[in-house]
Amino acid sequence: MSLSEIPCLNLAIAPLRAANHFAIHVTQAPYPGGYVLHDCLWSESLKHLWDGWQEMFSTRSLPDVPQVSQVDALPPNLILPLETPPSAPTPPISQSGRLMQSLGMSLWQWLFDGAIQGSLNHSQGIAMGQSKPLRLRLEVRDPNLVALPWEIMQDGAGKQPISLQQQLLFSRTTSDVHPLPELRSDNILKILLVLGQDSEPASGFSHGSASTAHPETLQTLQLEQEAHVLAHLLTTSGSSGIGGATITPCQVDTLVQPTPAALISQLEKHTYNVFFYAGHGVPAPDGGLLFLRPGMTLNGTELAQVLTRCQVKLAVFNACWGAQPDHEPIADSTVTPSVSRSQAMPRSSLAEVLIHHGVPAVLGMRDSITDEEALSFIQAFARALSGRVPIDQAVAVARQHLLTLYRFNQQAWTLPVLYMHPEFDGELLQPLEGGLTAMPGPITRLGQPKPDAALRSLVTAKVWHIQNGFMRVGRDRGENDLVLQEDQGGVSRKHAVIFCRQSQPSSNAETSYFLEDVSRFGTWMLEPGVEANSWRKVHRQEVPLPPGTQLKFGSSQNEALEFTTALDTPGSSTV
Repeated sequence: MSLSEIPCLNLAIAPLRAANHFAIHVTQAPYPGGYVLHDCLWSESLKHLWDGWQEMFSTRSLPDVPQVSQVDALPPNLILPLETPPSAPTPPISQSGRLMQSLGMSLWQWLFDGAIQGSLNHSQGIAMGQSKPLRLRLEVRDPNLVALPWEIMQDGAGKQPISLQQQLLFSRTTSDVHPLPELRSDNILKILLVLGQDSEPASGFSHGSASTAHPETLQTLQLEQEAHVLAHLLTTSGSSGIGGATITPCQVDTLVQPTPAALISQLEKHTYNVFFYAGHGVPAPDGGLLFLRPGMTLNGTELAQVLTRCQVKLAVFNACWGAQPDHEPIADSTVTPSVSRSQAMPRSSLAEVLIHHGVPAVLGMRDSITDEEALSFIQAFARALSGRVPIDQAVAVARQHLLTLYRFNQQAWTLPVLYMHPEFDGELLQPLEGGLTAMPGPITRLGQPKPDAALRSLVTAKVWHIQNGFMRVGRDRGENDLVLQEDQGGVSRKHAVIFCRQSQPSSNAETSYFLEDVSRFGTWMLEPGVEANSWRKVHRQEVPLPPGTQLKFGSSQNEALEFTTALDTPGSSTV
């Protein structure tokens, strides 16, 4: 199924001149009659429910959970497994659960009223008729409504909240965006993990951090330990696919307290599709501030420039307030000139600013999140992404996992907020259409045949054909298409991937093969026309793979294999 063909329904909430009056527009629909408009009033009952939510959840005391720096005593294979039960106490269901359900139902009834509900029903019917999910995106144009937990909306008591559904892929968006450029097709999950300042910011920046559960531990965070745990968690989360989905290797590079120049240099030198930040963050007019290291910050506008230039598809922020707008003071003339209140600033949240500048997808936190909650979400999210599902579907899977651990009446599962560019189809990794059981004559996702390609042993002349333009190479028999022998020294369990990519997503585009090394010791290459003693080492890189290139995996002393796109040897082996 082509992701671009998933039916999409976009809604926008816009304030009107009269106080508490709003217009709800359908800005995109899968059928001509779906573009409808509905006016509504923000009621006192909704205001009271929202006030109750903030009183109960926004000032919650965080449960006593282990810090990242405390888990190094655990064996690596036991760090936060997906089935780990929560250790935190659960608030009474009678109060918090009822409040969450009441607000969720009220938000649904307010948004999907009148003709809007009819447009949703018709759109869902079209999606069901095509055996596809419906992609629903919500644009909140009033900054004062951005902080609301729209992710908890549910159509009646006992119904599944909108952000947990697999047949209704929910995200937020904004129409105030730069056009989305043509994006490359990625076959490997490549993450740049950045850990920011490990101490509380200077006075005036006291909003806290998502990477700690207690303010008193802010000064003692051990970022090197946290980087090790997070990198291990991300690289091992894809060890088994969800629902039997095809998985892909995950490469994680880590920067700890980098300077802005070092961060930008790392992004420009390498090819990443995911940027992940963990550390301190606060709201600010230009998309918030990220505290990279003492005395060095980076705002959302500055970060957006390099992320879009380097074609990073997904930015994830494990930092407080990433999905919250900044506030500016306003005078309250009803009291005294010296008394002031504040109002939310339009398009000031980190997520909105990044989307505005052309980052395809941004995941931020609506409120503070504990270590245990964040790591549980990240692990499930990385596993889902490794299964090559759309980003909005992966968020729903990870959110379901949080709900299972922390239950409906805690707000952990409501904290991640996903923004997606209105032109983005949600594809982080190119799906493997048909997988290894596909019929002969592999086809690209746009319908044109991939060129025949293979690896040939220069010692035994044995041939391994590359099926569907994709081959995994390594030592593990259960996870690779080409399994290298144990006597090949230096070969990793997941060593490299060879894949086919189009230079541009068009029917007459040039198609080329690439090699991505994800190993510990690297891959040696000798390109055609180069002297026999001029082998070069490729390590943790993606490089073009011209026909005739010779490869040695793990060591320059191992057996050489030749890559070709014009090979048809009788008796060859097919993988």
